Amino acid sequence: MHTRKNLLEMHDMKTLDDTQILDVLGVPPSEERPWATFASCTTIPGMTFFPQNKREEAIALAVCAACPVRVECLGHALATNERFGVWGGTTEKERRSLARIG
Repeated sequence: MHTRKNLLEMHDMKTLDDTQILDVLGVPPSEERPWATFASCTTIPGMTFFPQNKREEAIALAVCAACPVRVECLGHALATNERFGVWGGTTEKERRSLARIG
């Protein structure tokens, strides 16, 4: 099991533009998504969840795997048709498949 610290250490930060702060959720969590307050990703750089390769994707998915609000996050991503990034422990391709099924 990876800790948040070693996930960040494993991540090749050179591939990210960490000069930008991304608000992945778009609004303060308590307003529209109170569950987001408890999300594991709140202490991880936002760009982690917009992977450019399989290695980066695996890191994002590992963070989601231990997240206590993964189901709520996935529900949000499906409800808002979130096309990009890792949300609720799913990749863009996985969410497209779920949307076709559901």
